[in-house]
Order: sequence, then C-alpha cells, then structure tokens
Amino acid sequence: MEPAPIFVAGRPTHGDEPVVVRHPYDGRVVGRTSVASPEQVERAVAAAHAVAANAAALPAHVRAAALDHVSDRLAERAEEVARLITSESGKPVRWARIEVARAVSTFRWAAEEARRFAGELQRLDTEPTATGRLALVRRVPRGPVLGITPFNFPLNLVAHKVAPALAVGAPIVVKPAPATPLSALLLGELLAEVTEPDGPGSGLPAGLLSVLPLPNERAAELTADPRLPVVSFTGSGPVGAAIRRAVPDKHVTLELGGNAAAVVCADWAGEADLDFAARRIATFANYQAGQSCIAVQRVFVHHRLHDAFLPRLVDAVAALGTGDPFDDGTEVGPLINEAAARRVEEWVDEAVAAGGTLVIGGRRSGNSYPPTVLTRVPGDAKVWTEEAFGPVLVVAPVADDRAAFAVVNDSAHGLQAGVFTHDLQTAFTAHRTLQVGGVIVGDVPSYRADQMPYGGVKGSGVGREGVRSAMDDYTETRTMVLTGIDL
Repeated sequence: MEPAPIFVAGRPTHGDEPVVVRHPYDGRVVGRTSVASPEQVERAVAAAHAVAANAAALPAHVRAAALDHVSDRLAERAEEVARLITSESGKPVRWARIEVARAVSTFRWAAEEARRFAGELQRLDTEPTATGRLALVRRVPRGPVLGITPFNFPLNLVAHKVAPALAVGAPIVVKPAPATPLSALLLGELLAEVTEPDGPGSGLPAGLLSVLPLPNERAAELTADPRLPVVSFTGSGPVGAAIRRAVPDKHVTLELGGNAAAVVCADWAGEADLDFAARRIATFANYQAGQSCIAVQRVFVHHRLHDAFLPRLVDAVAALGTGDPFDDGTEVGPLINEAAARRVEEWVDEAVAAGGTLVIGGRRSGNSYPPTVLTRVPGDAKVWTEEAFGPVLVVAPVADDRAAFAVVNDSAHGLQAGVFTHDLQTAFTAHRTLQVGGVIVGDVPSYRADQMPYGGVKGSGVGREGVRSAMDDYTETRTMVLTGIDL
C-alpha cells in the first residue's frame, strides 16, 4: 500500500513521519500518508503568501476551468471516492456516495460563481454634488486562507473551504482532520492536474493550494501565522472559541455544530404526516452515527400527538440497518473511534441515571453505538444541552407550538431547526422567533443545499458557509469612484 502524497504548494511530496489510516469499523489499515514537517509547513505558507497577488489577478476563466475540472473528475471517480470516504471515516457507503455527489455540485457551483463574481455598479449622481460620478464596488481576497476541516464529511467540507477560495483567487492551506486525511489529499491530487508547476501558464499557480496532514496540537502554529489572515474552521465549539480568542485581529469563520431540534407542530396530525416525520427524524438522527452538526438530537412533539408519534419513531429507528458500512443495506455505521462511542455511552447512562427512560438502544459494542431514543430526560442532562454527535434522540412533549419554539431556543447552540407544519403562519413564526441560522419547514434540520448560506448563531459559530457566502467571507469590498462620467 503506497503512502498517499501530501501537497505542498501544489506539488506532491512526502513528510518524514508516517501516518496509518484505519477503518473505524474493524480497525484494518485502509491507507497511509505522512505528516508535514515544519519545513514543509513553512514552504506551504510562504508559497501561499508569495502567490497571493498573482492568484487574485487570475482570469475568471482560469479559476472556473480548474473548479470544473475537479467537479468532472470527482464525478468520473465517484464510486472509488465514495469507498475511500467509507474506508477512512466509517460512513456507510450509501451516505458516502451522496457526499461525493454533493462535492461534485459544490465545485460546479463554485465554477459558476467564479464566472459571475463581478462586483456592482452604483450611480452616485443621486445627489447634485456627485454628478458625473460612478462607483464600482468589487470584492477582493483578504489574503491566503487557512482551512481546518473535521472528519465527518472528509471530502465535502474540504470542498467548502477549497472551492470558494479558488473561486475568488485566494490561496488556501488545508489542515484535514488527523483521522481522515485521504479524501482531502485526493482533492489535492485532482487540483495538481491543473496546476502549473514551473511558472505561469493556463493553469493555477503552484502556491495556490497545500494540503498538510498535521496533528491537532500543531494547528496553533498555522492559526497564529500572520501570512494566513483568514481562518475557516469547522469543528468543536471549544476549539473554535479558542481560535477566535487567539487571533482576534484575523477574519475568522467558525462552524461549530449544535444540538439540532425538530418540532412536530399541532397541525402535523395526519397518520401519513406522523409516519413521514418519524421516518425522517429516525434517519437523520442516525445517518452518520449521528456525527453531523445538524443531525436531529432533540424532538419536541405537540402533547396531543406525542403518544401517536413516539411508537412510530421507535419503529422507524428499529428498522434502520446497522453494521458494516461497506454493506449497501447499512444506514448506521460506527463512530469515528472508541473514545467517541464511550462518550456517547456515558452521556446516555448519565441521562438514564438522572431519571430518563431508555426506549430503544443504549448498548455499545467497540466503536459502534446503536440508534437510541430517550424520553423523560432532565433538562440539564448532557444529551439535552450539549452536542451528542452520536446516534441519540431525546423526545419530549410540549404544550403547544409556541412552547416548542421557546424550548428550542433554550440552548447555547443555534445552527438549524426543523419544523413539521403545513401552516404558513406557523412557518413564518418559526422563522422569526427561532434563534438559529436556518429553519427547515416540513422536514428535519439536517437538510442542506450546498449553494445556500449555512451557519449558526450563539455557540454554533460565526460567518456562513455555502459557496457564495464563503466567497464573501474570504473577500472584502474595494470601491473605485470614476469621475467625469456622462451618464
């Protein structure tokens, strides 16, 4: 098994320290790579800094062509890439295929946005003193970007850092999650195919992208480097908060997850409605062993519907296929490692010891934890207040829709919420009152389209992902005023 190369300033190379990647389900070796040395990190950052001006001046067609190339190559190699994702992350292959399709779309959207990232004209002759003046407002890169990515979407969340950076002409240094470096390195491989190694030409300049596998304790040196003025981090809340405190003068975007809630409103009362909500909630509480920032964790059901809804939900959870993630029938695979599974186990045990009722699930086996439903959980239990990041659902009845929205807001997090309602006014009330970055009406909070703004409030982060939103975050406005123009 040949080690996958790392990418320093667009060129494949190898570090000094080997990395062995193991499959979370059974521990077998599925790949190898290496850790970037301090000298390689310095070379990557220096190259990003040196190439920044040239990258910002790249013609739109060059940036768009490179992004289209990656989109096309991912589509060509879709099954291979999906199995790579499953190998290193333990994500069931059925969900890995969807992740690849989303990454294909993410790069395609970025190519389209690169072609129309043109700026805005403003007439200034709205006042007599500005007659003959016209403003051109454009967005220009803030500078090289540091992208720090998590393990749960090892391809598409890297794409959400890389594609917008390339679309605006910003160099980017990527530090992938230590457990899942291989998918990020594959993106480096695809972009190396359109990188000019020996100088300017029709491709990307060599310093535009580096992918550097590093242990998390070495991330601080990159975060602090003044040559990387933009930091885009997706991961845990405490780490994100520490980054923000450490570099207050940098432009920092943080996607920090949450304890996403779904509300089953009073009008969602038909049998077909309840069946649909139960299936969707069961699936998207557990679809990556719950390791998604917007996996359903809390479910609030109108009290008149609770007794009819709960058995439907339990049946839907019981029907989920578990086991080997390479099996097409598996919907719920392992957690990323045994420590993660043990933490989920401890939180569930804590909730039950405090008076919660275990309805289904609750018995760990190695790295795997079964889909679990809890009721009567105390409001101060960790599975209620914090991000479980595991296959755990807490279900509670509420007096009415207003009470449900209030308890959704009673959280330190605010990423997305799902509201099952047919009522237009209820939908708008939810949108107005829920303290979250996104409200999904008629479905679970786990829905995300890669072109839409995505991010949270409160402890769920700052800034927005989504291709165009990230392009705005990576850039700043620069205005030019033309004088003596006869309009």
